[in-house]
Amino acid sequence: MNKLVILLTLILSGTLLAQTTEEPTTETDTSNVEFYIVEGDSIARKAIFLDDVIVLGKVKFSDNEARRRYLILRRKTRKVWPYAKLAGERLVELNQRLDSMKSKRAKKKYTKIIQRYVEDEFGAQLKKLTRTEGQILVKLMYRQTGSTTFELIKDYRSGLKAFFLNTTASFFDISLKEIYDPKSVQEDYLIEDILQRSFQAKVLEPQDPAIDINFLELKNKWIKPKPTQGIK
Repeated sequence: MNKLVILLTLILSGTLLAQTTEEPTTETDTSNVEFYIVEGDSIARKAIFLDDVIVLGKVKFSDNEARRRYLILRRKTRKVWPYAKLAGERLVELNQRLDSMKSKRAKKKYTKIIQRYVEDEFGAQLKKLTRTEGQILVKLMYRQTGSTTFELIKDYRSGLKAFFLNTTASFFDISLKEIYDPKSVQEDYLIEDILQRSFQAKVLEPQDPAIDINFLELKNKWIKPKPTQGIK
């Protein structure tokens, strides 16, 4: 978990002027709102005046426990989404900045400046994430970057790999190799459902994924089985 905190703090900073995205303070229950999905469009809409539309109905649960788990999963997903979104935005920018520096000395100096800055700006917030929130963040990092957190740590440049790997302290046992697979994993589909509904309700700011996600196909696959689980 500590490696994830360090990686995220460095990526999210981008530049010294980077700002965090605050978690929305208003909880909107979008599980009881009907949305529409248009083929070729990954964003759900409350209403749209086109011929070929598919109704994304209310979320149905097998029992109250399943609904409770879904709501917990929604709260945690909404909490960590801003970090995953920022990671997708900042990763390219940060790598470009490092590429523009010719000398190892300049890269090392920049790295130290970023470390000090992000420790104050992001470290405390990320360290407060629970194990399950950290695991959801790892999945969403994959959604927004196309790489697992493990790969980002392994492949990171400018000597940061050793810095990550030498950080042995661990707060929680999470898998940094976890991918986001809503086609095969029901919980990942539920996360995607939560994202789509939250985008439409303007609870979360949308961002295109770095991986191929066809929500229409996902909806058709998972619509018949009722969600039986949320976050464990």
